[in-house]
Amino acid sequence: MKESEILPAIDASPYNHPMTQAAPALSDSLLAAARAIGAVETGQSLTEALLDVRPDLRPSAQSLSFYAMRHWGQAMALRRLLLDRVPPNPTVFALLGLSLLLLEVALSDPAERDATAPTYTAHTLVDQAVQATQGQRDTLNFKGLVNAILRRFQRERAALLSQLAQDLEAQYNHPKWWIEALQTAYPQDWKRLLETANVHPPLTLRVNLRATTREAVEQAFDAAGIAATPFGVAGLVLDVPRAIASLPGYAQGWWSVQDAGAQLAAPLLELKDGMRVLDACAAPGGKTAHMLELAALKLTALDIDNARMGRVEQNLERLGLLNDDVELIAESAMRAHTWWDGKPFDAILADVPCTASGIVRRHPDIRWLRRVTDLKPTAKLQREILDSLWSLVAPGGKLLLVTCSIFPQECELQAQAFLKRHAQAVRLLAPGQLLPCLANAEQPAGQDGFFYALFSRQV
Repeated sequence: MKESEILPAIDASPYNHPMTQAAPALSDSLLAAARAIGAVETGQSLTEALLDVRPDLRPSAQSLSFYAMRHWGQAMALRRLLLDRVPPNPTVFALLGLSLLLLEVALSDPAERDATAPTYTAHTLVDQAVQATQGQRDTLNFKGLVNAILRRFQRERAALLSQLAQDLEAQYNHPKWWIEALQTAYPQDWKRLLETANVHPPLTLRVNLRATTREAVEQAFDAAGIAATPFGVAGLVLDVPRAIASLPGYAQGWWSVQDAGAQLAAPLLELKDGMRVLDACAAPGGKTAHMLELAALKLTALDIDNARMGRVEQNLERLGLLNDDVELIAESAMRAHTWWDGKPFDAILADVPCTASGIVRRHPDIRWLRRVTDLKPTAKLQREILDSLWSLVAPGGKLLLVTCSIFPQECELQAQAFLKRHAQAVRLLAPGQLLPCLANAEQPAGQDGFFYALFSRQV
């Protein structure tokens, strides 16, 4: 999976907060969120699951399900303590987990609550969770179960929470294998990384300098009462996240949504007008667009998924970056014989598939979808893609390896192994491993976790 940038989807963005729309009945929102969470527990991504939610319920269901995914370790632990057996209905099972999390918020000290937590009174929450089981035929028979479990949690809360004190998954809200992997890789930083992953991310933009200036965007935002802080060359971070499509300049292509860490990729290639460039794993197109904003290139954007390449085309059209020198191809980077014209590239950006472990604050379901067994095959796929692309680099040209991961197997170890396999490769200066961090004085946007390794092909 490669999800380096948040997609500017109108309904699927975590920044379309329910407060921006009329609030539906809580019971309906709980049921919709539970269906989405239940889909995640059976292996579907939360983004895909939310697309199946009724449009008027989607913002509220999204807010609830995103919060739940950031605290799902606690939810699973509480379900284990309170349930003698798993209900046969995955939606009810998910509803119990979600409702337990929200009930814990309702019963907690307001001074100690997560500021992003949805807040309801305990009475309202129990009532509406029970009502949620009456919303569809397949959940009707579980009214008594939901009521009994939530009432029991109210009575035994202190004792139940004390039993979670030694449960790492409940404490840090990540799978045990993930926690152990970070303890091994980052013995000094593993706690900070897990805690950072549970913080709601900022809305970070990259101004399209081909279309406007950052100052002009800031002025438009200011006129609309939107506060934003500049960073880097073209970055802006909003003080308060908002619905993306409602921001000034969206339709005009003045900016893209892109994390501060991802904005480092394109400049590393030192692009110049006229260069032949390949974006080998292009979807959803954030880095493709950034390269085209920096120079007039002869650019080929490649991705194996035809639907995702459609997203690239849409994004480039909105930004005004499509022209005759831009070619979009839905094909595998490892099948160059089907699309390559034989002319080597001056620069190749390889944002290769990975576990996306560096962007879990934006996609909190990722941690629950991944398995420790994913690391080895993903690293193998990365290796095969890189080896295939290396033969397309011109003498003196550059290959930039990018991942949105913090697992060494997909990052530094991959870069070191690449150097050993290719005698003509010279490693150039690049950031290496960037760990996720929160906003601070030097980085007002903070950043997700990324890895960068830059190679030059000796002449």
